[in-house]
Amino acid sequence: MKPQIIEKNGKPEYAVLPYDDYVRLIEVAQDAADAKEIFDTSDLVPSEIVDRLLAGENPIRVWREHRGMTQQELADVAGISKPYLSQIETGGRDGHAVLSKIAEGLNLSVDEIIPHSK
Repeated sequence: MKPQIIEKNGKPEYAVLPYDDYVRLIEVAQDAADAKEIFDTSDLVPSEIVDRLLAGENPIRVWREHRGMTQQELADVAGISKPYLSQIETGGRDGHAVLSKIAEGLNLSVDEIIPHSK
């Protein structure tokens, strides 16, 4: 049986369908929600990022580029100048005074952006 479409002002407003079809739709929606929860990869770190970090690249630069931010955008979020951020990324300055703001701008913890010795 096809669903019955009820229009209001010439536009579809309601759909009346057999109960068995309704139950199947609910089951499919629940399965999709369960799959999304099980296979949520939003907190996984891509291997390219891990490789760059393990190779000793500056974590701030790696994460900034991964987030698709320019130096100016991150500097603005952190409340610092672009040259200051550039110096932090190249190792010319340590930037400890602004690390929490930079981390916040990248949606990371400070521990995730501190360069570690090899």
